[in-house]
Amino acid sequence: MEDGALRPDIARIVEGLESAGYVADRTIATAVHLALAMEKPLLVEGAAGVGKTEIAKAVSSWLGTELIRLQCYEGLDLPTAVYEWNYQKQLLHIRLQGRDGDADTVQRTIFGPGFLLERPLLRAIRCEERPVLLIDEVDRADEEFEAFLLELLSDFQVSIPELGTIAARTRPVVLLTSNGTRELSDALRRRCLYLWIDYPEPEREVEILRRRRPEIGRTRAHEAVGLAQRLRRERLAKPPGVAETLDFAAALEALGADGLGPETARDAIGALVKDPNDLAGLTVERLEALLAPSQDAER
Repeated sequence: MEDGALRPDIARIVEGLESAGYVADRTIATAVHLALAMEKPLLVEGAAGVGKTEIAKAVSSWLGTELIRLQCYEGLDLPTAVYEWNYQKQLLHIRLQGRDGDADTVQRTIFGPGFLLERPLLRAIRCEERPVLLIDEVDRADEEFEAFLLELLSDFQVSIPELGTIAARTRPVVLLTSNGTRELSDALRRRCLYLWIDYPEPEREVEILRRRRPEIGRTRAHEAVGLAQRLRRERLAKPPGVAETLDFAAALEALGADGLGPETARDAIGALVKDPNDLAGLTVERLEALLAPSQDAER
């Protein structure tokens, strides 16, 4: 097989992700293929808004399986991520048993499976059919929680003191995303396959936009993508991601402008740029300069 040709299994994944609305390239499809074949977690890094989370959604849709999402944040703890006990149900059960209930029996009962509240990680382990587990923005979680993930990703099991060890019924497809706000440990990286996603090339971003918003014409799509691509070279505090490009194109459509000029761009810029300092620098004059050099070439 020639180097430029896609293997049949890789081509199948490209088609599958595209059927789920995700415009995949060879690199992304190959990473997904390896994660599925090797049953290893896939760590996807890149700037905010480049489509990392959408990969997990597309894989779940293509495979026809449940997507279980754990959104990470600072202070995320095990009860939120793994499990906790249904305290209200436990108290109600204790009251219903009354004074005549055997204390040991009541204790064993209230710490049984019927009183357990599943959170995303436990849910992924207990699924009968192989789910897709998305651990989103893992870099926002604390290092202590990352250390817990090491055990989970190694053994795919959770220890609950009252119930013992619960091993995965089926090994989930695991995708972790990171925006790079905190350096992840080498130990976590070693347990994962790795994929870096950069901002898409202009033609691919146009294809993404038109796939997600088919009502937007090609000229409008090129206008929106062209300005987004140029702004990413402006060293903004928060460069626009693909999601912002989609919003910007929709805003231009809503304004009903015949073409993208500096005034129209300024009217819709709040859909593309979301930082006050960045916005302050994008005056009509600055936008005119950004649009002038290659506005026609982008069409």
